[in-house]
Amino acid sequence: MTKLNVNGKDYEIQDDEKKLIRFLRDDLRLLSVKDGCSEGACGACHVLIDNESTKCCTLPVKVFADKKIVTVEGLSQRQQDVFAYAFGVCGSVQCGFCIPGMVISAMALLMKNPNPSREEIVYALRNNICRCTGYKKIIDGIELAAKMLREETPIPEFDENDYKIGKRVPRIDAKDKTLGTAVYPDDIYLDNMLHASALRSKYARATLVSIDASKALELEGIVAVFTADDIPGETKSGHLVQDWDCMIPIGSTIHFLGDAICLVVGENREIVEKAKKLIKVEYVEMPMVRTHKEAALPGSPLVHPRMSKDNKCAEKFISRGDADKAIANSAHVFKEHFETPYTEHAFLEPECCVALPDGDGVIIYSTDQGTYDVRGEVATILGIDIDKVKVENAYVGGGFGGKEDVILQHHAALAAMKLQRPVKIKFSREESILIHPKRHPFSMDFTLGVDDEGNIQGVKAEVITDTGAYASLCGPVLERACTHAAGPYHYENFSIHGVSYYTNNPPAGAFRGFGVTQTCFAIESLLNKAAEEIGITPWEIRYRNAIRPGEVLPNGQIADDSTGLVETLEAVKDIYDNTPGAGIACGMKNAGVGVGLPDYGRIILAIKDGKIQIRSGASCIGQGLGTVLTQEVCTMLDCKYSDVEYVAANTYNAPDSGTTSGSRQTTLTGEACRRALEKIIEAKGDGSWKDLEGQEFYAEYLGKTDPLGADVPNPVSHVAYSYATQVCIIDDKTGLVKKIVAAHAIGKAINPLSVEGQIEGGAVMGAGFALTENYPIEDCKPVGRYGTIGLLRSNSAPDVDAIIIEKEGLKTSFGAIGIGEITSIPTAPAIANAYYNKDELFRTTLPIDNTPYYKHGVFDFE
Repeated sequence: MTKLNVNGKDYEIQDDEKKLIRFLRDDLRLLSVKDGCSEGACGACHVLIDNESTKCCTLPVKVFADKKIVTVEGLSQRQQDVFAYAFGVCGSVQCGFCIPGMVISAMALLMKNPNPSREEIVYALRNNICRCTGYKKIIDGIELAAKMLREETPIPEFDENDYKIGKRVPRIDAKDKTLGTAVYPDDIYLDNMLHASALRSKYARATLVSIDASKALELEGIVAVFTADDIPGETKSGHLVQDWDCMIPIGSTIHFLGDAICLVVGENREIVEKAKKLIKVEYVEMPMVRTHKEAALPGSPLVHPRMSKDNKCAEKFISRGDADKAIANSAHVFKEHFETPYTEHAFLEPECCVALPDGDGVIIYSTDQGTYDVRGEVATILGIDIDKVKVENAYVGGGFGGKEDVILQHHAALAAMKLQRPVKIKFSREESILIHPKRHPFSMDFTLGVDDEGNIQGVKAEVITDTGAYASLCGPVLERACTHAAGPYHYENFSIHGVSYYTNNPPAGAFRGFGVTQTCFAIESLLNKAAEEIGITPWEIRYRNAIRPGEVLPNGQIADDSTGLVETLEAVKDIYDNTPGAGIACGMKNAGVGVGLPDYGRIILAIKDGKIQIRSGASCIGQGLGTVLTQEVCTMLDCKYSDVEYVAANTYNAPDSGTTSGSRQTTLTGEACRRALEKIIEAKGDGSWKDLEGQEFYAEYLGKTDPLGADVPNPVSHVAYSYATQVCIIDDKTGLVKKIVAAHAIGKAINPLSVEGQIEGGAVMGAGFALTENYPIEDCKPVGRYGTIGLLRSNSAPDVDAIIIEKEGLKTSFGAIGIGEITSIPTAPAIANAYYNKDELFRTTLPIDNTPYYKHGVFDFE
């Protein structure tokens, strides 16, 4: 028996081997304590133990005997109010999953030091990881909270009329996320709820011979063990290509270590894990395909013989003009081979899903990036009509592309339907890192030709990548990598050939930047090399070649009036010119799916109970879509914040607005919202929108584009592009990246505070890609953990100076262009250029070597 004091109350715990996090969450339902990794690495589970910020996920209750434990719920009302206000107005909150842990670490600091410096705040957060914000605005929030607590400042009154386009307003969910009251799927506790987990493969490639679950089924508390034979519908699903096995059928081939062999369901997670160890599985191991080079060899084992006879998952060839001739006639030609690694999304919230039986259908509460995609894939697996599958987003703790694929929702839904009880599945961090698709590793050969003045004449590239065991978003990622490989410049001779191979590695798919981060590193690095040989600055070579409104992009599209690459270059010129050794790079990224594919934004605005209800199937994963739509409504109807109700993305009363990917939701769903608002304005006439009680206003917007290779002189590949220039400054004394100056042209900033946060977080993620991050794989097995894959922490992340360039020209969504992906794209080549200026080592691989961050494969942040 162990005695604890939690939030001022005394408790006695009989099972003193239970982890403290499980007692706080499962028994006391103190849900501000987030389970981010259960490895002691992420800091989301921080609580105050005798006023010290302490992780509670790895140690048993008995370690904390007679200690005083405080969670966010146990802070004083004044402290809660101050942090909620400060984190809101400072833009400290994005996905929100890490934030309660940040609050706890901040409180531990302020109890000892009420007036900390920024450096002291940074140090206090060193054990808390944030993947969204880049830390800067969290530090701002703590600084403000400290001042308000120290000076006993009253909480300023909230101006309900302030939610207008262009205003720096707190996100609509900032308070709930700060205080831990926002409900993520793992925060859902239901009566009679079961827990489930899949037994994963022992081998990366093998034939499954037999499964014996008899011993597991004898355990008290184990309700069922399901195999592929229990799947009523299709056994395979997939985001675009139906090649991913829900569970491996007997006699079939296993494709990677994350393949599900069977699904164990029990009364609690502990008994489920115990049962998994009792299941006997017979395999016949087969030779693995370890790399894209092995996959391409004649006679190599075929990973998916049904899908591909040469292990090619996708192949793209994109060209315009005559690249060979242009390069041959160039005064200067530069050719290099570049390599970028697998990297892990590392969102703070591991995947989780709760499914409930609903008659002959199912209700799913999920953390994902596309409710309608989940609905379709789950219905296929269950063999039922899609209308019988209802999906609703709980709060989503980050995604960055890693939550587009259906990898556990179908399992929860299957168990819930079979057993007619609620079922929760939550991935451990180890499962998450193994199973969801990663950023593709790229192998690239680039050739660049320029004239004596540095004008680009032509570009040619061969791009090869490893998509792992399943297709996921392989095709579109490769396509985007190729279409953007020519860069944001005005020339029309380029030829890009890309191939993606199946292997037995963990799958690769969507990741912020969507393939463009990789090819941008190559082309921008070559531009820097060209500038040096010609004798002009890297800034000048970009300024001479920069695409301008009315000019033609390499893909043939005419740049519209919102094109702002030149303005981003001009915005950083002074700091670049006055900082010897600074590195520089540019980038561009499409908004919307484009290339002729159906790309709809859809919305319903309903006048209900005296409020304007916003309903769209577009997932809000931390990027702030709900706030954007709220600001649009408040602006056009001149209403108050309290007049608006934002409904979470779902498939039962909100229309399909596509996945939250491709930087598309602000542009497409934002335009659909604007159109619906025009209908309300027309309907109300001289009256009030309140007179329309009970009415619903539906609108949609199709981002119409031309297919690749369309036989038109100037095809429209995408409805919009965002542009950026980033400058990297290295500290002369430490050799660390001191600052990233990031100028981004994004049309209209609906909420500049959120835009800054996206830039800061994206640039820090890009810095990790450049400097420290890797997802090492040995014989098709990942060998890294959450704490060892190189995520930048508060005391290793550079400062980011975000510069927003607003420019009219785009006619949709008030001129707003999505910014989610562009923020990470130019960072790596800018950093590589800065280090080249420092030591004259031209880097062609990531993460770059010979820096204080990464020496001979060892990370060193001290």
